Amino acid sequence: MKARIQWAGEALFVAESGSGHAVVIDGPAEYGGRNLGVRPMEMVLMGLGGCSNFDVVSILRKSRQPIESCEVFLEAERAEEDPKVFTKIHLHFVVKGRGLKEGQVQRAVALSAEKYCSASIMLGRAGVEITHDYELVELG
Repeated sequence: MKARIQWAGEALFVAESGSGHAVVIDGPAEYGGRNLGVRPMEMVLMGLGGCSNFDVVSILRKSRQPIESCEVFLEAERAEEDPKVFTKIHLHFVVKGRGLKEGQVQRAVALSAEKYCSASIMLGRAGVEITHDYELVELG
């Protein structure tokens, strides 16, 4: 896996993935940023959410669950002193469908957290307290 980050002036950067996709990263105003892109640590949090949600959807689809929507909302706490690492992250999944089995959703979230999500497991091994929960929304 590769990536390239190009400085674009002030606190602005363009990050390009090895697969050719680009994302704008910008710092806060107090560091010369202009709010033109996500902050670097937001990118880490979004990567974790994307990784885990990818797993949950994939597991539910493979188990033939009638999933129609899956969102994950993340909340993180950071250390107050530099380096301001994440100390706690909570992932809350909202899974929508018709006739979803709660046990299957619970299993998918657990498998992502404990076995498949590289980002979650890596951050957990680095000392971040990561918690997960979910809610089911039955569509009529």
